Amino acid sequence: MKTAVVICPGRGTYNADELGYLGRHFPDSALLAAFDAQRAEAGQSTLSELDGAERFSLARHSRGDNASGLIFAATLGDFLSIDREAVRIVAVTGNSMGWYSALACGGALSPENGFRVANTMGTLMQKALIGGQLIYPWVDENWKPRRDRKAGLLALVRDIGQRPGHSLFLSIDLGGMLVLAGDEAGLAAFEAAVEPVQRRFPMRLGNHAAFHTPLQAPVAQQGRALLSPALFGQPMLPMIDGRGAIWWPGATDIEALWDYTLGAQVTESYDFSRALAVAAREFAPDLFIVTGPGTTLGGAVAQSLIVADWRGMDSREAFRALQDKAPLLVSMGMAEQRGTVTGGA
Repeated sequence: MKTAVVICPGRGTYNADELGYLGRHFPDSALLAAFDAQRAEAGQSTLSELDGAERFSLARHSRGDNASGLIFAATLGDFLSIDREAVRIVAVTGNSMGWYSALACGGALSPENGFRVANTMGTLMQKALIGGQLIYPWVDENWKPRRDRKAGLLALVRDIGQRPGHSLFLSIDLGGMLVLAGDEAGLAAFEAAVEPVQRRFPMRLGNHAAFHTPLQAPVAQQGRALLSPALFGQPMLPMIDGRGAIWWPGATDIEALWDYTLGAQVTESYDFSRALAVAAREFAPDLFIVTGPGTTLGGAVAQSLIVADWRGMDSREAFRALQDKAPLLVSMGMAEQRGTVTGGA
């Protein structure tokens, strides 16, 4: 039996290729019906309607009030599909809104309460839609860390954020990428100051607000008013949060977990790279399993392990050599990898 850390993806992972993902993979029709009932009660399109649409609509499916529920359900469905006779899950973590999914996978929230948290916060963020996000790499194209480059970019972010009429913050430390968030003036100033690289960056993230920054304080306040600490309980698995802190089964302060989830997790930078480094060093798993939907988080996981110097990896080539020899990263959004941890389901 192999040990695994499960990693839950965040926003931007349910796209055109994922349309129908719940229909193809979600293992519990009664649970999906319960999620749909929550959505219907709130006057929202059900997940079954969204996932079963004839075609993908960027404007509809990527909205926070729709995307959050779809991604949470796809993640949880994949987690439930992992073959526990072949894989022993030793910890869970996630990227950004993937923390809400990790709470449910880890048992600190029931599936229904986890969905309530994810759907509520996604809806609140969509209604407020404060600021935006962009992404920019600091590693080279072979994923070799350029730490001086990272330090320089973060100094630029601080400089822009201190200018009158500008807001700019580090939103997510995402492997070899910096996800930045702020207002239009701050984002535009950064775009004007850096060189375009790889023909894609800096890249704005559509339908994304200024997540994990002080600009989200009103959303955090609304979330705390709507979501009670009573929804939370002791986790059944260790959970690694966006600071790299571990919440242990039987030793978690539930009020503190609620406070972090609807406080610092919303308004402060999310350090996904540190979460992965802690997962690797503390639990030393055989596998890192990235649940669906989507396949985009795999690169950030590999980059985070390279940045952490895990098993001597220092580049994309070194990662691929290890991956080809004995796979350490499984992306459940890829059919050929999914079957290796689900028994073919």
